[in-house]
Amino acid sequence: MASRRTPPPLCPACDEPVPRNASACPNCGSDWETGWNEDGDTSGRIGVDTEEFDYEEFTQREFGGKEPARPKRTLIWIGFWLIVAAIVAALLWR
Repeated sequence: MASRRTPPPLCPACDEPVPRNASACPNCGSDWETGWNEDGDTSGRIGVDTEEFDYEEFTQREFGGKEPARPKRTLIWIGFWLIVAAIVAALLWR
């Protein structure tokens, strides 16, 4: 007996919408045994050629050559120590 799994929102085989409780794609008939999988490859159908994708060129175009902004580590550490201090204070004031 096969376990009941939720189908992908779009069929990896034909890119058509799949109803939430469907056991197969209403358009092409694909199901878990004939082609659906957790990481269906749709790269060829969305216009992204993964063989020729250049990350350096992408970051240059999208971010002006700068790496995307990341949170400051100092702020993360300050937040961490404030939480630790609050926990310790709560335990001591019991």
